[in-house]
Amino acid sequence: MTSDPFFHPVSGMELPRYAGIPTFMRLPLVQPDHARFEEVEIGLVGVPWDSGTTNRPGPRHGPRQLRDASTMIRAEHGHFDIRPFEAAACADLGDVAPNPADIQDSMARITAFYDKIVAAGIRPLTGGGDHLCSLPVLRALGKAKPLGMVHFDSHTDLWDSYFGGFKYTHGTPFRRAVEEGLLDPKRIVQIGIRGPMYDHEDRDFARAEGIRIIPIEEFHARGVADVMAEAREIVGTEPTYVSYDIDFVDPTFAPGTGTPEIGGPNSYQALQVVRELMGLNIVGADLVEVSPPFDSSGGTAFLGVTIMFELLCAMVGRGMVSQGK
Repeated sequence: MTSDPFFHPVSGMELPRYAGIPTFMRLPLVQPDHARFEEVEIGLVGVPWDSGTTNRPGPRHGPRQLRDASTMIRAEHGHFDIRPFEAAACADLGDVAPNPADIQDSMARITAFYDKIVAAGIRPLTGGGDHLCSLPVLRALGKAKPLGMVHFDSHTDLWDSYFGGFKYTHGTPFRRAVEEGLLDPKRIVQIGIRGPMYDHEDRDFARAEGIRIIPIEEFHARGVADVMAEAREIVGTEPTYVSYDIDFVDPTFAPGTGTPEIGGPNSYQALQVVRELMGLNIVGADLVEVSPPFDSSGGTAFLGVTIMFELLCAMVGRGMVSQGK
């Protein structure tokens, strides 16, 4: 619990939401060289990088648009009565500086940035970037012990390679994370998977490793509460990462993404699934694949930062659930 006003967002009652320099949710900017960096408990980070994209680029511009849209976020959750900025010291930690000409160097830069976050005891909430961003983040968070993962997406991102053996794209991060021992495959659940496929290679890998895939047909047939009860059982009480690709949501509600798939959840279900994570041991989370070039209305980015706010509330809500709040 923090009563320190330094870590509270600027109120829309003090400065209009269209004014001021946008940070994530109007929080203070506390980069790693800041004197108060190690006081931060949950840090919001931008990873403006999409060199893993294989079709429609654009998520490199996502963090900037997400920050701008996030000025609409207020101080209290309307359903849970959680005030996350009072429950934990939160700050915008700035952007990782990628190398747009070199994938391996960019991943090394991302991991080095998150190594500082882990060393300071901060739990990161990331705005991407394409889904390859998750791999270097997990290289920092999962270094000591493999994590569980709840993964919302329309794609498994478990492919081995693209274009004649290239191993690092936005379709391969979780295959690499399992191979590198960063994720425990038996504590991974992937929800919302759908759309046309190249073949069954990714599904075969999931089956062999014990990864649970819940396709969209099963999601709709069972409903949010039942599916998420199973997800909670799979990851259990051990440290867990949450990765949320905006293309989990139907493109009617989130068109601004590179690889949309028809038939997904609506915008309310997009929030519901995160609310069912409340109380889990979430050590980090990301929201990726918001692509401003395909988001002419800005609605995808606004949905994205609303999901990030829900993720933030789930991250601070563990203690509140245990206290019966």
